[in-house]
Amino acid sequence: MPVNILTTEDLKEFKKELLEEIREILNEDKAQVIKKEWLKSSQVMDILNISPGTLQRFRQNGTLSFTKIGGLIFYEAGQIEKILTDNHVKNTKRKR
Repeated sequence: MPVNILTTEDLKEFKKELLEEIREILNEDKAQVIKKEWLKSSQVMDILNISPGTLQRFRQNGTLSFTKIGGLIFYEAGQIEKILTDNHVKNTKRKR
């Protein structure tokens, strides 16, 4: 049975490779955070088929969280989808 001997150079090379893989994973995570899709108020109103007043009420009562930059208000697309999914009502009536 052959014996493999590890040298300090082997360990240093392994360390470099491991650190590089960790950096790549962290960079992928950062890229995913940056890729979040943000929607303007007009887009949200179109998606939900609601009026500006209803959208304002959703902001005020905490139904929708938002980010305000200057005079622009943005909503996270994933949250809109989650709200629609969470409030889905299955029709229990059968057609006859």
